[in-house]
Amino acid sequence: MTWPVKKWTFQDRIIAPSLLAADFGRVAEESSRAINAGADWMHLDVMDGNFVDNISFGPALIQAVHETNDVFLDVHLMIARPDHYLPRFVAAGADMITVHVEPEAQHDVSKTLAAIRAAGCQAGLALNPATPFEAVVPFLADIDMLLVMTVVPGFGGQSFIQEMMAKVQAGVKHRSSNSLSYHIQVDGGIGTHTAALAAKAGANVLVAGSSTFGAADMKAAITAIRDA
Repeated sequence: MTWPVKKWTFQDRIIAPSLLAADFGRVAEESSRAINAGADWMHLDVMDGNFVDNISFGPALIQAVHETNDVFLDVHLMIARPDHYLPRFVAAGADMITVHVEPEAQHDVSKTLAAIRAAGCQAGLALNPATPFEAVVPFLADIDMLLVMTVVPGFGGQSFIQEMMAKVQAGVKHRSSNSLSYHIQVDGGIGTHTAALAAKAGANVLVAGSSTFGAADMKAAITAIRDA
């Protein structure tokens, strides 16, 4: 099923609950719960047990969300060889596909970003906490979103690394200096306090897992993160 896609800009505040923190036995219902609670995007963390030391889910689960809910699907590929698997995620219904810049991802970053856009999806580029901002600079003119990881990727529930806000600020500066328009997303340890820090630094897309799906009142939690 094809859903209409809203045009988002980096001036929008976007809350993207991470499905990794949801009840996997009720994926469609959990996605609907997030949307009804005010989620703008659904963040989908794909892990292969190779690039990161965890395994999550693949295209079939993403397709299930796509076919049952009208929501922007923000797919984060924490996998090796994303170029090889890319067509499967496009077919599953991804709206944004984010890949990693690190050499361990084993792909030609420029070619993969071009392939994502050629397939009709928006292209994101992620960097891990240990990766310097300079690693993504050559590609920033070719992306729709920069993802700054604020935890070491692989598992949910980690603490926010505040030092990563320097990368967010660098992304904002580069965007302004070069008349670009990419979103800046942060992922890891996002709650009301850390959302405020990230927004102040210039991030406009906030991925929140445990603090949304794990909240007693998900709508209140998303509203609090947005208002922070």
